[in-house]
Formats: sequence, structure tokens, C-alpha cells
Amino acid sequence: MRLSTRIGLAVGVTVPLLVLASGWLLLQLVSRDLHRAEDDHLRARAAAVVPDARALLRVSAADRPKAADTRERRLYSAVLDVGVRVVGPGGTFSGGPQPDASVALPRRTPGPVTVRAGGTSWRALSVPLTTVHGSGTLWVFSPDAADRAQLRLVRRRVAVTSLLAAPLSGLLAWGIASGAAGPLRRLGRRTAGLDPRTSTARLPDEPTGVTEVDELAATLRTVLARYDEQAARTAEALDTARSFSAAASHELRTPLMSMGTNLDILTAHPELPEPDRTEVLADLRGEHARLLGLLVMLRELGRGDLVEAEALRDVDVTEAADASVAQARRRAPDARITLDAAPGLTVHGWEPGLRLLLDNLLANALAHGRDAQGRATVAVGVRRAGEQIVVTVDDRGPGVPPQDRARVFERFRRGPASSGSGLGLTLVAQQTALHRGTVGVTEGPAGAGARFEVRLPSTGGDLPGRRDWLIGTAGANRSQSFPKETS
Repeated sequence: MRLSTRIGLAVGVTVPLLVLASGWLLLQLVSRDLHRAEDDHLRARAAAVVPDARALLRVSAADRPKAADTRERRLYSAVLDVGVRVVGPGGTFSGGPQPDASVALPRRTPGPVTVRAGGTSWRALSVPLTTVHGSGTLWVFSPDAADRAQLRLVRRRVAVTSLLAAPLSGLLAWGIASGAAGPLRRLGRRTAGLDPRTSTARLPDEPTGVTEVDELAATLRTVLARYDEQAARTAEALDTARSFSAAASHELRTPLMSMGTNLDILTAHPELPEPDRTEVLADLRGEHARLLGLLVMLRELGRGDLVEAEALRDVDVTEAADASVAQARRRAPDARITLDAAPGLTVHGWEPGLRLLLDNLLANALAHGRDAQGRATVAVGVRRAGEQIVVTVDDRGPGVPPQDRARVFERFRRGPASSGSGLGLTLVAQQTALHRGTVGVTEGPAGAGARFEVRLPSTGGDLPGRRDWLIGTAGANRSQSFPKETS
């Protein structure tokens, strides 16, 4: 059922009920006012005839007929517009308009009451009378004006008005509701033509002047925008999955072929000399470790590309650096790793991503930052620089040539003697970009080795709109070279 029809029916039922209720209340008020006027008149008449009624009781009780007739005439002449009835020990005296004597009257009433006799109603007031010869009751009657033809006419008119109000109010409400629902129908027609699966057309921002319709249109635009956002994120996720598959198949082909060759050698030459067997097994272990590391790195790149804003929170960089340094010390007990960090340095970011950033910087320094004697000395620093948190990792290795500093963050970029996955520094660049920061590499503070420096904004920010590190490579806009520092 349409909304306008519902409103028309509701109003068509409600308005007659309201008219009936209002008419009933009006009748009650008018009837009460008429009764009040009649009752005041009855009380005034009763007060005027009480002396004559009391005298009539006395003379009738004393058996004085002539005096009783005189008093009775005086009583009737005093109340010509109302009926009077005096009930006493000597009999009943009545005159004027009043109910028939067969109509039962209440014994005592605190005030005027309504007495019905056939199709007529009366207002009656009783006044007790007391004399030396006995007691009696004075009754004063008046036709009930509240039951007269005027009130019956009002009742009929209220009923007719209610019957007419039902269809008229229903039609009027239906017409008004149809006009008011026009913008809603137009919005429904425009929305029905939208198909997010086949078209990028969306609702235009055209105010209708109806607040509820404009709010509904804004809600629909928000829902469609969220659909577009989720569809884009789904497409990115599919691209990430395809790229993961392509990258994994491409990068895993060489180590798998090498492992297959080594296994063929072991199978074809069971009597292989021990030195050769040991060398083949060492190659197998190395290729296995490389495969495992590559899969782990690809998985972490995919996680970084798909992280949502709900995962961000305030992260203590000092605590994260301390945990990464402790883990690196356990992994490389022969290395000398120091940490210089002020307490309470926080950024709004993804805690697992910041740990990945720090872990891979330390892993890179331990793998490529050893001196000529094979010792690893790594210095980690965390400090505040204005509105940024700066993380530095220094080593004393051969350093990074200037021509290679912009390319070390690209996917699968490995040095000649590297046995890693080529994704460690790519993860560093990805997480830096995810946190709206910059990363660069320069010479070490003492003119030897390398310094990797990451600058992260300490205040919160939105996630990048497009994250394709697993699909693409680190561009020049994602890394930055910093001038050499001397301290």
C-alpha cells in the first residue's frame, strides 16, 4: 500500500473520531452549564417557598382545611414557573409542572437530580421540612433543558459532520500526502536506474526542499560511495592476489629449479663423495631458507597493501624500537646493537607495520652492514624533530653507492652477494608510505657505512588512496635522500 493511501486512510479514520470526541465534550460542557443554570433557579425558588411549605405542613397537621387551602394557594402563586410538591404527615400537596405521582423519587438528595418520566426528564430538588407537628419534604421540579430539542439537534449535527469528515479528510490527506511524496517518488525513480555493477553514474546533489528526502538522498549517496570504496578495495585485493601469485611464481621458479637439480644429483649419484654431498645439502638448505623468506615477505607486502584505517592507533615508537633491538640481539648475538631513544615518542599508525619497518632495517644492517673483519655494529636512534618522529639505523659496512640509493627500495632488488628475498627494504618503503612518511639512505655519521633514515608524522593522517607495493615498485616519490648528518 502506498504511503499516500496509508496517510489518507489514517486521517479519514482519525478525523471523524476527533470530531465525535470534540462533539461529545461540547455536549457535556453545554449540558453542565444548562444544569447549573437550572439548579440555581431551583434553589432560588425553593428558598422562596420554604416558609409557605412549612406553614402548609403545620396547618394540615392541625386539621385546619381553610387555612391549608390558603397556604396552598400562596405556595403555588409564589412558584408559577416550576412545579412544587409538599409531602408531609397530613398528605401530599402538588401543583405546577412535575412528574406523575407514580414516578419514584429518591428519598434524600444532596443537590438537584434528574428524574425521568417516560420520554421527559426533570430536574428535581428536595428540601427537608421540620415542624412541631412532624417533618416532611419539599420538592421543586423544572423541565430538564439539557434534554431539549437543541441538544438533540447538536448531537445529530455532530454525527453528520463526523460522517462527512471521514471521506473529505481522507481525500484531502491523500492529496496532500501525494504532493508531499512527489520528491520521494522522483528519488525512487532516479535510484532505480542506478546499477553500481554496470555504471558509475550516481545520485546528483539536487536539494528538493524536503528535509527528509534530502537526508535520504544523502544517505543513499553515502551508501553508494561506500560501495564504490569497497568495490575499489576488492579490486585492489584481487590485483594484490594476482600479483602475489605472479611474483611468487616468477621468484620461486629459480630456487625451485635449483632445488630440483640438487635433488636429481643426489638421486642419480647415491655414492656422491661426502664433500660434494655436503655442498649440495648446503645449497638445498640455502634455497629452502630463501623460499621461506620470500613467501613471508610477499605475505607481509600483501598485508600492508590491504590494511584498513580501523587498524590504526597510537603506537609508542620507542617501545617498538626496543622490542626490535632485543629480537635482533637474540638473532645475532655476535653483533653490537645500541639504541638511543627518548621515551614516549608516539605516532598514529599500524603497530605490526612499524615493527616490520624496524625489523627489516635491522635485518638489512646485520646482513649488509658488517665491516671488513665481519663485525656488525649497528646504532638505532629515535628522536623528535618538530612534528616528525625520526628513526635512524646506522651501520659500518661498505655503504650504498649514490647511484643505487634510490633503487634499493624496489621490489626484488638484491646486491650481487645477497641471498635475501629482495623485499626487506621494499617493506620498509611500503610501511613508510603507509604512515605518510619518507625514507632515505645516506652515508653513515662517521663517513663510512650507511644510514637509513625514516621520518614519520607524529599526528594522525589518512591512509594512501592507492597501495600497490606488491603490484608495482617503489617510485622516486616514495623514497627520499637526506643530507649527510655528522652526529
